[in-house]
Amino acid sequence: MADPPTGPRENRIEIDKDAVRRDLMKLVLTIIELLRQLMERQAIRRVENSELTEEQEEDLGTALMLLSDAMDELTEQFGLTPADLNLDLGPLGPLLPRDR
Repeated sequence: MADPPTGPRENRIEIDKDAVRRDLMKLVLTIIELLRQLMERQAIRRVENSELTEEQEEDLGTALMLLSDAMDELTEQFGLTPADLNLDLGPLGPLLPRDR
C-alpha cells in the first residue's frame, strides 16, 4: 500500500513570530554593538594622539555615552544581555571582546 500523499499543511514549518522578531533584533543589535565598540576604539586612539580639541573630545565622549545607554535600553527591552550579542565564531573566538 502506498503512503498517503503529503499535503501542503504537513510540510509547513511552524514559526514563532516573537522568536523571529527577537532573533532579528539580536542580530541588528550585535552589528550596532560591534560598530559602537569600533567607534569607541577609534575615538580613544584619536584622543591619545591628540587629534581632537577639548570640545571635540567632550562631544565624542557624550555621544558614545548616549549610544551606550541606548544600547543598554534596547537590549533590556528585548530581554537580551550584552553576552547574548556576542556571536561565537568558532575557532576565531567571540565576535566582541568579553571585557564589557
